[in-house]
Amino acid sequence: MRYSLALALSLLLGSSASAHIALRSPAPRTAEQKAGPCGVAGSSRGTNVTTYAPGATVMVEWDETIGHPGHYRIAFDDDGNDVFVNPSTPTDNFPSTLVDQITDRDGETHYTQQITLPAAPCESCTLQLVQVMTTQVPYNSFYYQCADIRIGDAPPGGDGDIDGGCSSGSGSGLGALLLAGLLLLRRRK
Repeated sequence: MRYSLALALSLLLGSSASAHIALRSPAPRTAEQKAGPCGVAGSSRGTNVTTYAPGATVMVEWDETIGHPGHYRIAFDDDGNDVFVNPSTPTDNFPSTLVDQITDRDGETHYTQQITLPAAPCESCTLQLVQVMTTQVPYNSFYYQCADIRIGDAPPGGDGDIDGGCSSGSGSGLGALLLAGLLLLRRRK
């Protein structure tokens, strides 16, 4: 039993250690991040949706877990198709881009960026965070995370707190796994 718990913890911690970025707010669709446009090839909208008011100004937060020279970009898709274009040069800018050229600050790991969402409601919107690494030639090394969002009134039965965003879903489960492991170890003594 002790070996099973150790194996589970090492797999869980080992997989999170390979991340380069970790979107904190709004909640990410998935922890995966290597395949575009949203971290996993063919990823689809999930149930972890954050609702915002039309035209809301919100704070996007993320952590850089492995540093790279480059910058960050935040883009928006209003129809749930996750159609985002990868930049091919440092100066590329696309209609879906909300903020580009967010400086990667060497030695800092926590980032925040204020954005203003579109005023038009949408049921299946997506925010995309991209870490653009400039150490690669050609200019084609990216890490992606997306957040499923909704722009509109609070959903029926919701708490109505949509200005700052309300998110449904859960965290990574690491705390619950550690607690379960401690309880198992205590029970064995």
